[in-house]
Amino acid sequence: MDKFTVTPLQQLRVPLGGQDLELQQIDFAAGGISMLRVRIREGRRFTVFDLDPATAHAWGDAMCRWAQAQPGGKAG
Repeated sequence: MDKFTVTPLQQLRVPLGGQDLELQQIDFAAGGISMLRVRIREGRRFTVFDLDPATAHAWGDAMCRWAQAQPGGKAG
């Protein structure tokens, strides 16, 4: 298995569902590849996504468009 370095980026808590979200940068030693790791914790259960930059960008854009379309969704 490749060796990698984990850099914490952001932690969030979903107020309604109580899930803990953690964003991490994963840098692989072999090949110099970086991924965005999204970890979602629900009680004892974890869901983990490792995203390439293009997928992370598309996902982030979709989330921003959705949030901006909601009442009070405009960030200042």
